[in-house]
Amino acid sequence: MRKVRTPAATSAFRIRGLALRDLAEVQRIDAYHTGARKPAYWKRVFHDFLGTSDSPLRVGLAAQGPRKLSGYLLGEVRAFEFGSEPCGWIFAVGVAPTALRQGVATALVTEACRRFRAADVSTVRTMVRRNDIPVLAFFRASGFAGGPYVQLELEVGRPR
Repeated sequence: MRKVRTPAATSAFRIRGLALRDLAEVQRIDAYHTGARKPAYWKRVFHDFLGTSDSPLRVGLAAQGPRKLSGYLLGEVRAFEFGSEPCGWIFAVGVAPTALRQGVATALVTEACRRFRAADVSTVRTMVRRNDIPVLAFFRASGFAGGPYVQLELEVGRPR
């Protein structure tokens, strides 16, 4: 595990694999950013990610601060979307409010990209709400740009 220190950081953090013990902290960080607690969702995600072997197809990372989790990232290699070649997908990234602007998300994305390259993929994708300017700006500053696909949706009403 490598230690990362950025100029703006007040303390070091290290990137490691996400573990079951991180569940409560991931839920706390996610609730801070989304405004919603989702314990059932996160329990299922952790079960799916941590209940399988160390497959290069899944990436679960934690940024460990001196006392608690500074951030997390989840992603996986997928190849089934509309005939696309296998690519890495980052579908969750979060940083503790006390660790914002300290290089945590950058270190997590960098490590995820390294692991995706090791899994023999050359493209990484993610989706961001178009009005989530801070997250959109972060990914653009990290080198992400619009890709060859356009996401479309149709509202069919609420399930009963």
